[in-house]
Amino acid sequence: MAKAKANPPVTKKTKAPKFDKQAAAQRVKSIYPILKKTYPDACIALKFANPLELLIATILSAQCTDARVNMVTKDLFKKYKSPAHWIKADLTQIEEDIRSTGFYRNKAISIKGACEKIVKEFNGRVPATMEGLLTLPGVGRKTANCVLGDAFAIPGITCDTHVIRLSRRLALSDNSDPVKLEFDLAEIVPKKNWTAFSHLIITHGRTFCMARKPNCPDCPIAKYCPAANYPKLW
Repeated sequence: MAKAKANPPVTKKTKAPKFDKQAAAQRVKSIYPILKKTYPDACIALKFANPLELLIATILSAQCTDARVNMVTKDLFKKYKSPAHWIKADLTQIEEDIRSTGFYRNKAISIKGACEKIVKEFNGRVPATMEGLLTLPGVGRKTANCVLGDAFAIPGITCDTHVIRLSRRLALSDNSDPVKLEFDLAEIVPKKNWTAFSHLIITHGRTFCMARKPNCPDCPIAKYCPAANYPKLW
């Protein structure tokens, strides 16, 4: 893999590049094919077999690793196979079944409440629209976009911690608020690529652009990254 070029000299007059939408759009255009080639199999890490399973897994993933969620859902989805199973289950039992994912009390309430609404208002099926998903307890835009993109193949930008961090470093947006960032990215990333772009950025964040010690020298998109070229100012 090609090494990144040496960083330009930093002087008192040197300033980090400011956010510019046109430049950000061009940066996306430049890095997307490189990331696509680097991570051809990039996809969601959560394991699921249908929209309901992905919805539940995504709710469980809050403040929890995907690996832990997958360990829990391996048996969980054998026990609870439909919204009706979740509704009939005792809340304390659900809490016990998902305890290791953390914040299990709130998550249990959200899951049970979401399933009740799915049965009562959506004929037992997970809604395939942003508007419908946002009416479910425990579901925000991040979860909704994840379900839309990966369960229904409807383009969605999932703004998790990796996407937020890399968007700042790549100067794709000056917003760290996930909702504002989502709308910013939606303007510079072609809609057909929204879901794939999210997976690519998340995978890159786990592989090269880690939070504490990014591997800029070996990063395949370093030459397009303001943070890699101006590390002392970013």
